[in-house]
Amino acid sequence: MKAYFVLDITVHDYGRFKTYLDAIPAIIARHNGKYIVQGVEPTPLEGEWKHERLVVIEFSSRTDAEALLNDPEAHELFAIRHASTTGRLLLADGCT
Repeated sequence: MKAYFVLDITVHDYGRFKTYLDAIPAIIARHNGKYIVQGVEPTPLEGEWKHERLVVIEFSSRTDAEALLNDPEAHELFAIRHASTTGRLLLADGCT
């Protein structure tokens, strides 16, 4: 069953965040992930939206998504993202 990361994000330091942007796609691909939605400005239709951008990443399985979360190289990049942005990340299983 596929799994998805959904990230809503506001960038505060683009110069620093660019380091993350340049490096993370290769790590995502290494864990069988691919961008479905990549940093677009969403159009809120109901409720209040708190962040500027939306990212959705599809993985072939929850195991692959969790492997990315446990990848030491990714952890270094997550630290950069955390320091340069505000956001929320969730992991959701897809439908069969």
